[in-house]
Amino acid sequence: MPTVIEPKLISGNSNKPLAQAIAKRMSLYRGMSVGLVDARVERFNDAEIFVEVYENVRGEDMFIIQPTSNPANDNLMELLIMADALRRSSAARITAVIPYFGYARQDRRTKARTPITAKLVANMMVEAGIERILTLDLHAAQIQGFFDIPVDNLYASPIFALDILKQFKGQMDDIMVVSPDVGGVARARELAKRINAPLSIVDKRREKPGEVAEMTVIGEVTGKKCFIVDDMCDTAGTLCKAAEVLMDHGATEVHAYISHGVMSGPAVERVSKSVMKSLVLTDSIQPTEAVLGCPNIRILPTAPMFAQSILNIWNGTSVSSLFETETLGPIYEGIL
Repeated sequence: MPTVIEPKLISGNSNKPLAQAIAKRMSLYRGMSVGLVDARVERFNDAEIFVEVYENVRGEDMFIIQPTSNPANDNLMELLIMADALRRSSAARITAVIPYFGYARQDRRTKARTPITAKLVANMMVEAGIERILTLDLHAAQIQGFFDIPVDNLYASPIFALDILKQFKGQMDDIMVVSPDVGGVARARELAKRINAPLSIVDKRREKPGEVAEMTVIGEVTGKKCFIVDDMCDTAGTLCKAAEVLMDHGATEVHAYISHGVMSGPAVERVSKSVMKSLVLTDSIQPTEAVLGCPNIRILPTAPMFAQSILNIWNGTSVSSLFETETLGPIYEGIL
């Protein structure tokens, strides 16, 4: 066993650029080179996934960086198989760094004879040998309770707050933070508190899943720059409609800050034609060429926060300290 166990990173195919950015930031923080463990994650002709780790990982503190985004099943299986490979190779500890936790929307039974798939996925991860989870903005905080291992749930709101304070310096008196539904009020309130802004809610009523029948604005948004805050943007239908409703109620501008840019189907086209001046996403999910080419979409980096979180887990210091602007600010200095 090595005298000093160093943190070692390994990545699947889900978001290699983010994994490489995390390694680069860790190298900067530590003053020594941190790279990704040499491994191959491939598929046989019938799409079976095969993993081979080329470096010795015996007794090492391993961090698997793998969002379980689209294709969710393939990326989830890559994560599980990599964990099994590391466990069978005698890694000392295996931490799964999951910037986007797929299946998180299935965290409860919404009707009879439906699964709670988020719990099933949690069980699979633990069974595969994962001993700790590091993730970002879980769809519902109670998913942490599905695991019997430590779960560190980071928040994008401190990064959003830093970006807003920089981008809209001198305009803070006109800002209103908006939750796109009642369920997201806690997330929106957290950002509003950080930037000292008032809070409004767009209450939506659905006739059937995926279709919004009516939206009502709770709060006075006339003359305000509205910032919609949510954990994910999938097809962007609800988001774009909420932006239209806010403009109809007198908002001067609408911007959106979203933790996870799922951006499936017509999402990019809708955003490009929307009344929103900007949609800000994190890179928890690797952005497509269409997303990168959309003029009113910006991407905020999460690598500085994840790199520091991994180092804090490795050396046994506080991860929750990164929730504070005083701690996160210096990490993002010169980046945002």
